[in-house]
Amino acid sequence: MTAYIILIVVVAVLLLGVGGTVLLRPRGMHGVRRSRNRELDLTGSMPKVSDSGSGTGTDTITVPPAQRPPAEAPPVPPQPIIERPPPSAGRMVRLRARLARSQSGFGNALLALLSRDRLDDDTWDEIEEVLITADVGVTPARQMVSDLRTKVKVEGTRTPDDVREMLRTELLAQVETPASRSLRTQRHEGRPAVVLMVGVNGTGKTTTCGKLARALVGDGETVVLGAADTFRAAAADQLQTWGERVGAETVRSDKEGADPASVAYDAVSVGIEQEADVVIIDTAGRLHTKNDLMDELGKVKRVVEKRTTVDEVLLVLDATTGQNGLRQARVFAEVVDVTGIVLTKLDGTAKGGIVIAVQRELGVPVKLVGLGEGPDDLAPFDPVTFVDAILGG
Repeated sequence: MTAYIILIVVVAVLLLGVGGTVLLRPRGMHGVRRSRNRELDLTGSMPKVSDSGSGTGTDTITVPPAQRPPAEAPPVPPQPIIERPPPSAGRMVRLRARLARSQSGFGNALLALLSRDRLDDDTWDEIEEVLITADVGVTPARQMVSDLRTKVKVEGTRTPDDVREMLRTELLAQVETPASRSLRTQRHEGRPAVVLMVGVNGTGKTTTCGKLARALVGDGETVVLGAADTFRAAAADQLQTWGERVGAETVRSDKEGADPASVAYDAVSVGIEQEADVVIIDTAGRLHTKNDLMDELGKVKRVVEKRTTVDEVLLVLDATTGQNGLRQARVFAEVVDVTGIVLTKLDGTAKGGIVIAVQRELGVPVKLVGLGEGPDDLAPFDPVTFVDAILGG
């Protein structure tokens, strides 16, 4: 009995051994034994499965790596639309109505006083007061009153037209100046003209640089802008925006507080390399009472002159500041030899007499006037148009 049981156990063990081998080594449909050997794909994140295709049982099947989506190109910023500004010629005539609205109070008051039947001392005192209030200045006002009194005595009877023509002649005599009002913005000796814009904070200096660039481009000239106001990043940004609108390159420093003279020098160098017609340099607004800042402005001019000549030094004055503007003008003239005046905000004040006062004080002409906030509201100053606008003629 025991032997029988042992025999059954041995047979069972043998049967299990044979079946295990079959399970571990199954044969394929064609009787070829297959085995799989997975290998690491070094060129992709997915493993490769080998299948040699031979009867050795070492077959390799390559699974391609997952396809990566193409990288998206960075968005291209929109290119600014380059504008074609109108030429500067005739701008003041086109803006004459706007000038007349702001200045007619001054002219109307003078016409009313001079049209009185009897011009006594009190009336002449009123005329002088109107002139002084209009920022003509005390000395020029007294000179005008003296001239007018003489003309009234000589001519005798006066019609309204006579009064207007008499006043027009006198105002033109005060506004006119022997100095040329033309801007020197033409290339010379193979180099661009250089315009240095100076003035205190708040006069619209940077805006004037941009508007002047527009006017020159409208006249067919090529312009390079120099952002030498390195103390305000916003000033450089503003100037660059003006330049982009008319296709003018702006030279600036990426470092706030950089040396203004260095930026101005670089701007002139770029202008020379590009054979530009004119380089306009914007400087930081300086208080005329700060000696160190004024000295720095003088340095900017000296450094530029190592590369080329400075053809224009334009002092930007706010027409609404009146006699305070004259004090500013005197100090700037001592430092950088001002060649011309730009009067901004002339459309917003009835004190057009500042034109007479500032020319008399400095002996240099008003060359440009700002007659509005629009991009093309900067105009070459024309005395006849100015006086006629004051008188409403």
